[in-house]
Amino acid sequence: MKKILIVGGVAGGATAAARLRRLSEEDEIILFERDEYISFANCGLPYYIGDVIKDRKKLLVQTVDGMSKRFNLDIRNFSEVVAIDPVAKTVEVKNHQTGKTYNESYDKLILSPGAKPIAPPIPGLSEAKNILTLRNIPDTDKIKAVVDSGKVRRAVVIGGGFIGVEMAENLQELGANVTLVEKMNQVLKPLDFEMAQLVHQEINANCVNLILGDGVDHFQKQGSEVVLESGRVLEADLVILAIGVVPDNMLAKQANLKCGPRGHIVTTQNYEVLSGVDESVYSDIFAIGDAIEVKDFVTKDQTAIPLAWPANRQGRVVADYINGKTIKNFGIQGTAVAKVFNKTIASTGNNAVQLDMKKIDYQIVMAHRANHAGYYPHATNIALKLLYDPKTLSILGAQAVGQEGTEKRIDVIASAMKMGATVLDLQDFELCYAPPFSSAKDPANILGYIAENIEDGVYKTVEWHEIDAIVEKGGFLLDVRSPVEVSAGAIKGSVNIELDSLRDRIAEIPISKDTPIYVTCQVGQRAYLAIRILKGNGFTNIYNLSGGYSTYRTAHYKLAELDFNIGACIVKKVDSDDGDVDQGGRGSDGEQGGTGNDVIKKKVDVTGLQCPGPLMATYDAIKSVESGDLVQIIATDFGFVSDIKSWCETNGHTLVSQETKGKSYISIIRKGSEGEACSLMPAISTQKNATLVVFSGELDKVLASMIIAQGAAAQGKNVTLFFTFWGLNALRKRDGKGRNKTFVEKMFGAMMPKGAGRLPLSMMNMLGAGPAMIKGIMKKKHVDDLDTMIKKAQNAGVRFIACTMSMDLMGIKEEELIDGIEYAGVGTYIASNENAGTTLFV
Repeated sequence: MKKILIVGGVAGGATAAARLRRLSEEDEIILFERDEYISFANCGLPYYIGDVIKDRKKLLVQTVDGMSKRFNLDIRNFSEVVAIDPVAKTVEVKNHQTGKTYNESYDKLILSPGAKPIAPPIPGLSEAKNILTLRNIPDTDKIKAVVDSGKVRRAVVIGGGFIGVEMAENLQELGANVTLVEKMNQVLKPLDFEMAQLVHQEINANCVNLILGDGVDHFQKQGSEVVLESGRVLEADLVILAIGVVPDNMLAKQANLKCGPRGHIVTTQNYEVLSGVDESVYSDIFAIGDAIEVKDFVTKDQTAIPLAWPANRQGRVVADYINGKTIKNFGIQGTAVAKVFNKTIASTGNNAVQLDMKKIDYQIVMAHRANHAGYYPHATNIALKLLYDPKTLSILGAQAVGQEGTEKRIDVIASAMKMGATVLDLQDFELCYAPPFSSAKDPANILGYIAENIEDGVYKTVEWHEIDAIVEKGGFLLDVRSPVEVSAGAIKGSVNIELDSLRDRIAEIPISKDTPIYVTCQVGQRAYLAIRILKGNGFTNIYNLSGGYSTYRTAHYKLAELDFNIGACIVKKVDSDDGDVDQGGRGSDGEQGGTGNDVIKKKVDVTGLQCPGPLMATYDAIKSVESGDLVQIIATDFGFVSDIKSWCETNGHTLVSQETKGKSYISIIRKGSEGEACSLMPAISTQKNATLVVFSGELDKVLASMIIAQGAAAQGKNVTLFFTFWGLNALRKRDGKGRNKTFVEKMFGAMMPKGAGRLPLSMMNMLGAGPAMIKGIMKKKHVDDLDTMIKKAQNAGVRFIACTMSMDLMGIKEEELIDGIEYAGVGTYIASNENAGTTLFV
C-alpha cells in the first residue's frame, strides 16, 4: 500500500486522485486544497458571470463529500501545503479554518498548484476598490456580486487573452459599456495578426470598444479611472485584470525544486521534479498542470501551455506511472478553442510569429470555405490558415476563425499532426459529409489540395503584407474578380481582368511570360483557375496571393471609433440626410421601413453566401427597384459590412443603416439617381478631389508637394496628402520621442531626419550645405519655410494622413508626429482618391 499526497485539485489534481483510486483500492490518497472547492469548471466561470450559465451549482464538477464517497478519498479543503521536505518525505500543512499546522508523510507526492493571475505593480492598483481578477469560485462570486448590484455601467477589461475576451463579451451581454485594452497589436496570441483581425471585427461589431497597442500606466480615483500609456483616461465602475497568468510556484521554490526561466517547474518525461541544487531527480515527487514546463510537440522546445486538456492528461498518466505503467510523453500542441460573440476561434501547434522567433522555415496555406454545403441554409465562412514544413511537409500549426464547425476542422488537423500525417495527407482524409454538416470536399481536404498545388510548382504564394511593396516597385498584380467586387474595394495598383474573359484578353497583360505575375481574387480559388489559364498560355513565374483580397482586406481592418455611450448594442447609422429608417424584421417586399413614405421595396436574404454572392445579389436587387427606393440585405459574411459601404459610395447609392442581429448583418440601402444606380464600375469623376502621395523625404520634393497642395486648396479642391515611408520624416517633431520602442526602432529613428527643418535635398545636398543655401534663398525671396507651409496647408483644410503601415515598419510612433495628423491606411487614401482630378506621387 502506498501513501499518496496530492497538492491542489481542479483539472490536474482531481483527475490524478480519481485515476489513482481506479487503479488501486488499497492506496491511501489524500488531496489538499487550500480553497473550499476541489473540482470546478474554471473555463465556465465567465459564462456564469454573464448569466449564460444560470445555476452556480453546475460549475461544481465534484463536491468534497461526493468525491470522497465515490472514490474513497481523504479530501482536506481549506488546507494549504506550505512546505516540502524532499529528504524526510514530509509536507507541512496549514489548516486555514483552525490556523494550526501539522506534518504529513508521503510515499508519493503530486504537485498540482496551477497558475495565478498576473498582478503587476501598477501605480494605484493597491488603492483600487473595483479591480478584480478571475481564477476560482471566490473570485467569480466577487465579480458576480458587483455585476448583479446594477452599478456597473462602464467596465474595462485589461488583457486580450482568452479570459479577457470572454469577460468582455459576457459583460457586454449584460448591458455594460465595455472597453477591452490590450498592450499588443492584437488579441489572442495563438492567432497570427491577419486572423486576429477577424476577431477584432467581431468585437467591434458587438459594440465593445477595443484599444490595441496601449497599456495601463496607472489607476487613479481608487480605480474608477484607468490611465493608459497614451494618456487616455477610461472611466470604469469595474476593472477586470486579465493580462495573463504565472505559475503558482511558491511551494516549489520553498523546496528548492528546479524551475525554468519563467518560473515553471521543470520535470522529466515522466513528470518527476528535479533538485534546484544539482538537478538530481526526485523520483517520488511529481508535478503536473499549469505550473510546469512542457515540451512543444512541434518544435520540441520547452514551453508553458496553461490549458485544461494537458492538465487532465498529465493527472491521468502520472497516476498510471505511479502504478507501474509505462507512459508516453509526446509533448503538447496547445490545441485551443474560444467563443467570441458569434465567432469560434480555434488553433493548434505553432503560429507564424512563433516559428519566426524560432527561425523555423514554413509555408503558409490559406483557405476561406463554407462550413457546410452552400445551398443548405445558413452556411457561414471559415477562414483557415495552416503552416507546414516545406522540406518534410509535416504540419506545424493551424488556425481557424468562423462559426459553426470551425473547431471541428482544427480538431482534424490536430489529430493529423499527432499521428504524423503530412499536409498532403489531408487530401485523403475521408470525413463526414452531408449538406447540413460539410461539403463533399471538406475545408480540411481543401488545405491539402492547395498545398499540393504549391508543392507541384503550379504557383508560388505571396502574403498579404508583401504585396503592396511588390506593386509599388512595379510588380504586376492581376485581379480576376468581377467588376462589381472590384468596385467595392481592390488592392492599389492591381489590374482587373475578370476570370471569365481572361482567355480573350490575355494579350492585355503587358509583361513577358517569365516575369513574375501576381494573381488575386476574393479568396484564392478563381486566382488558381486563372493561374492554370496563364500557365497554359506560357507564363512561368506565377504567384497566388494567399487568402486573396479577403485576407488582404481583413488584415487592413481599422478599429471602430470608441463609443462610451451607455445603452443597447446598436451599430451606428451611417451619416445620411434621408431620415431615420426602421430596420424591421423579415417580411415580404413592400414592408414599412421607416417614417413617412420610407418603405423597404426589396428584401434580399444572402445568409450563407460568400463573396461575391452578397454583392452580386445586392447589385441585382438595386437594379430591380426605382431611384429612392430602399433595399434590405441580410448577410452572414462580415466582409460584406465594409464591402457594401464602399460599393454604395462608389456607385452613388446611400447606405442608410447597418445593424447586427444575432449572427446576421443587416444593411439598408437607398438607390441613387438614374445613371449612377446600376453602374458596375465607379461613377464618372466630378474632379472635386486632389490627392498627393508624399513618398520622398527630401526637402525640394516635400516643398513642391506643399506648394501644389496649397494651390489646389485655393482653387476649392478637397486636398489629401498621404505621407508614407520617407515622407513621414517631414511630419516628425524635432523633439518628439516615441514610447516603447525596440532597440532597432530607436536606431532607425536616430538615423532619419527629425522634422521638416532637417530634410536633405534630392540633389546637391553637399553634407547639408545645399539645404542651408536653399533656405537662405527662400528667406530672401520671402518664401515660407517648410514648417510654415505645412501649418498654412493645414489651416487651408488640407488633410494630412500618415500611413500607419509605414509607421509600423519604420518604428515611428504617433507621439513623434506633429499635431493635426490623421492616422490611416491605404484604404482611406483610396477613398479620398475617388473623383480626383489631380493625383500625384512625389
